[in-house]
Amino acid sequence: MRIPYHELAARFKQILLSLGFTDAKAEICADVFAGNSRDGVHSHGLNRFPTFVEYVKEGLVLPNAEPSLINTLGAVEQWDGNLGPGILNAKYSMARAIQLAQSNGIGCVTLKNTNHWMRGGTYGLQAAEAGFIGICFTNTIANLPPWGGTQPRLGNNPLIIAVPHAGGHIVLDMAMSQYAMGKLQKYEMDDKPLPQPGGYDAAGNLTTDASAILASKRALPIGFWKGSGLSLVLDILATILSGGQSTAVITEAGRKESGVSQVFIAIKQDSLQNAALIDHILEYTKSDESGSEILFPGENMLRTREQSMREGVWVDDEIWNKISAL
Repeated sequence: MRIPYHELAARFKQILLSLGFTDAKAEICADVFAGNSRDGVHSHGLNRFPTFVEYVKEGLVLPNAEPSLINTLGAVEQWDGNLGPGILNAKYSMARAIQLAQSNGIGCVTLKNTNHWMRGGTYGLQAAEAGFIGICFTNTIANLPPWGGTQPRLGNNPLIIAVPHAGGHIVLDMAMSQYAMGKLQKYEMDDKPLPQPGGYDAAGNLTTDASAILASKRALPIGFWKGSGLSLVLDILATILSGGQSTAVITEAGRKESGVSQVFIAIKQDSLQNAALIDHILEYTKSDESGSEILFPGENMLRTREQSMREGVWVDDEIWNKISAL
């Protein structure tokens, strides 16, 4: 069914207030969760909200924790998220990176001891809407086997690159697995096959069965060995730049995913000067004569957002009923 965006956000806020969030923090988090579903990223919107509530109740996410500055080196700052809500820490960090970039041309904020940021594209969009190029990435708990291996030793470590564009910001938001874990769970919940093979079953066969992939814990890295290598490097960078925990440490602790490390970069640029360059690149890319529609990263999201605001946000009945009972 479809529910008006503001009704969805209001319900999220009501629940967060009951968990001890301040009004301001509850509103920000609620808007991000509702916004993720509005934009079609259900795996990190409505569908993820019950898990977030569970983490708060278990003390893995501390509603009133604030990030604290650890160290400054020019345009680079290290911060400690103090296990606060990942959404709030991430929005604060990107805002701070933008402030640094405003003065220095580029700003980099690294963050340790934080929590799941939900949809990473939220923070790329945050930079783009302020007129800055945004780059951010995070490590995760081990959920991806390295190329040639069969056991999870890498995180799917999402990477986000966002570029301001008057016709709709260009936002690349991708995990290092062919399908993000939340996307696999969504296909499993809907009992639908993946459009392309997303991992291996227990017998080591490539499969489009999301349930089999989640059971075997053998998701397929993007680009095979290339995605595996990129995942490893992103984990190394997030860990050493923030002074935080690696995928290995987070996983070996034996707890649920908490205390991850993240990096936020903002780059100042001349949007007016670059507009014609970007338009030409997009026009050339879309000039393919195959007859198929070619979309830039983030373009379909905008269409989904417009439909959601016009017709209501699509929600899964079962999960909505679960949230309504919280």
